[in-house]
Amino acid sequence: MAADDLSPDARVLVTGGSGFIGTNLVESQLRAGRTVLNVDRAAPRNAELEPYWQRGDLLDRLDLARIVGEFGPTHVLHMAARTDLGSHEVSNYATNVQGVTNLIAALSEAPALERAVFASSRLVCRIGYVPYSDTDYCPSTAYGASKMEGERVVRSAADIPAVWTIVRPTSIWGPWFDVPYRDFFIAIARGRYLQPRGVSVRKSFGFVDNTVHQLERLLEAPADRVSRRTLYLADDPPLVLDDWAERIRRALGAPAIRSAPLPLLRVTAAAGTGMQRLGWTEPPLTRFRLANLLTDMVHDLEPLNELVGPPPISLEDGVRKTAAWLRAAGHGV
Repeated sequence: MAADDLSPDARVLVTGGSGFIGTNLVESQLRAGRTVLNVDRAAPRNAELEPYWQRGDLLDRLDLARIVGEFGPTHVLHMAARTDLGSHEVSNYATNVQGVTNLIAALSEAPALERAVFASSRLVCRIGYVPYSDTDYCPSTAYGASKMEGERVVRSAADIPAVWTIVRPTSIWGPWFDVPYRDFFIAIARGRYLQPRGVSVRKSFGFVDNTVHQLERLLEAPADRVSRRTLYLADDPPLVLDDWAERIRRALGAPAIRSAPLPLLRVTAAAGTGMQRLGWTEPPLTRFRLANLLTDMVHDLEPLNELVGPPPISLEDGVRKTAAWLRAAGHGV
């Protein structure tokens, strides 16, 4: 079946378009000549995108309904979320649950709406857990639990007047990113990154240009192949962490990467976790991040690849583009 090509007349609403992936999405849609509106509480990271931004809060139900009604979207990419891991209470992630409820209510009054993509997260399951179905959940963080609840809101909604898809981005990196992977690049650039000694870990990560390509292709895929689907977003094949780090080092002209024994890293991670509990929001290493570093994270991407094809940007080119962006953005690398 042929794809439903996205018309140049499409009106694309991006919630959270001031964030990392959202910024790249807005840029891409504008290059395609489409009418785009970014709804976000925060101003765009890229100041050039301010003309396409409207301040809005997903928790303000009436204002959100007004914004959606005035814009009249044909396509929606819902990226807005609280994404940090700083709280242990799901109630502190209301944007990820009640915000989804409010957005669906607003979209139910959008007569031109054709497609909606709702971004969830791989953290609806703990790192290393392989779910047996789309609704087999195993979150280990309040953030992950909130995204689980957000998925349940979408699946239970009876009033989404369009074809909808849930996506679970894995760990995405590239221009306009921030913690943790911007700090990963910077740590390598400054010779501060310590590779776990004797460990080789595979990761289904994604370069952001590939993620944008995947999201845009999902908007254009035949409706019967994406309706009510849940898909992981990542590059295929998985990267190997030490190989990725070495590619970053070369692109940045950084010193040789040092390795450290696992016992030392575990002590450092325990100290970082303790400092986090005392109020340091972003210590260099925590138990959670060390577990992430040491655990394979490989997702089945065949269902995604069948719909959108292979990633268009290679790992090497993604690293080079990201290194160039870090330099141009003045991050001191």
